[in-house]
Amino acid sequence: MGTKIKLNENLHPTNKHKSGYNFQELCEGYPPLKEFVFVNKYQTETIDFANSKAVKAINTALLFKYYNIMFWDFPDKNLCPPIPGRVDYIHYLSDLLTESGITENITVMDIGTGASCIYPLLGNAEYGWEFVGTDINEKSLNCAQQILKKNHIDSLIKLKYQPDSTQIFKGVLTENDRFSATMCNPPFYKSQEETMQANARKLKGLGNASDFKSRNFSGKQQELWYKGGEKAFVHTYLYESSFFKTQCFWYSTLVSKKENLKSMYASLKKLNATEIKIIQMLQGNKITRIVAWTFLTKEEQKKWISS
Repeated sequence: MGTKIKLNENLHPTNKHKSGYNFQELCEGYPPLKEFVFVNKYQTETIDFANSKAVKAINTALLFKYYNIMFWDFPDKNLCPPIPGRVDYIHYLSDLLTESGITENITVMDIGTGASCIYPLLGNAEYGWEFVGTDINEKSLNCAQQILKKNHIDSLIKLKYQPDSTQIFKGVLTENDRFSATMCNPPFYKSQEETMQANARKLKGLGNASDFKSRNFSGKQQELWYKGGEKAFVHTYLYESSFFKTQCFWYSTLVSKKENLKSMYASLKKLNATEIKIIQMLQGNKITRIVAWTFLTKEEQKKWISS
């Protein structure tokens, strides 16, 4: 063992996973991964990325090895996030904050933190950021709380229940709150049917087209689909952010569908956003984007940084 599987040179320059996976090191740090590792026809060690248990094992191993997370467990039906892609968002958000002069006392709100609590874990491990994670599912928050408690970081990462699934910020963000940034990985699909169709295409690409009903990363309804899909979710997000213009320096969200950018830009202009940034991320064959915006004037930004 020890052969690396090449991942993606297009990941962020500081991403620890640009050069791929060293399975020997990962298995030493997390022995349960061993049962899923095999040598493929190209004589390279790998796992079956269509196997949800294998995917969960390798991502757990990455957290153990590189991020000092010693406990990370949640129900198999919940979404299992791919660490290399998730930490890329963290790195690009860090770049944005640094460019804006925000380099210390950083607090981030993660919308839809989920049972895995992945963005707060990575943001705290990489940059020491403090977080508030929100979610509409109390069971997911209970799982996330256990992860935080067992890793002794529950004083740095707080969780908030959003009781109204139609709202993003109302009910969890107050006039007295102050966040350096918000982040969000919104539901991509409009319905369960659309989700399953996308999964069938993904499995076909992984050579497992017959297993239509499984997901190689699982996921509950609120994690994967939203009435109206990504476009409806992000427009609710934009609209609600305009009610809290001075509570946060940078609002941000991932956007998977390029066709949603034009309407988002138009809406943000109407809502009087003072700056809008689109940051492209290339991961394998997939292009996704971070859209970030602020309502603060230049004077308000200077005051924020100096305070």
